[in-house]
Amino acid sequence: MDVWNYAEYGAWALSAVFAVLIILDWIKTDQTYSEEVLTSSREGELEAMTEEQHRGT
Repeated sequence: MDVWNYAEYGAWALSAVFAVLIILDWIKTDQTYSEEVLTSSREGELEAMTEEQHRGT
């Protein structure tokens, strides 16, 4: 085997590790926060408040 085969196997191994980390983070986030919190638009509320402050000035 040459260097490129080892690099390919290493890349596949890294992608598998990243996939596991993403899935673990997904599970942790799902257990920590309710569906209501995850689907809320708090950012939209903050943006609307900022726009109102600029209009009032």
